[in-house]
Amino acid sequence: MNPLSPRFRFGLRFVMLSRQWRHTLNLRLAEIGFSDAAWAPLVHLEAFGDGISQKELAERLGLDGSSLVRTLDILGRDGQIERLPDPVDRRARRIMLTEKGKRSVVEIRKVLVAAETEMLADFDDDEIEALLDAFDKIDGRLKK
Repeated sequence: MNPLSPRFRFGLRFVMLSRQWRHTLNLRLAEIGFSDAAWAPLVHLEAFGDGISQKELAERLGLDGSSLVRTLDILGRDGQIERLPDPVDRRARRIMLTEKGKRSVVEIRKVLVAAETEMLADFDDDEIEALLDAFDKIDGRLKK
């Protein structure tokens, strides 16, 4: 493939942009005391509903379940989450945001909105929607 072709450049650029985006968010969230490992699970719990299993949360985050255990232990010790027995599967635990965790998500979301507003300032809503549609196509292809 021609290294100057758009298809060749796309993947490299997408990876680099993703890293820059994540780095920017992590720097902003570090200012309020949250690492990447900590803020992402909290936001996902709030977005997808309390009470999902550790396995479900790991899948949504794109992590191996065992990788998430340490983070959940830290979040639990900090009072951000609690793990409750699953009423259906005694081996599983359901992860719930505590009141402290819910307050943290409000603060995290403020930082995310401010950072994303700044990073997307040169795009109108239609352009952002077109990008999201393109991401959905890529995601669909990757899941095949």
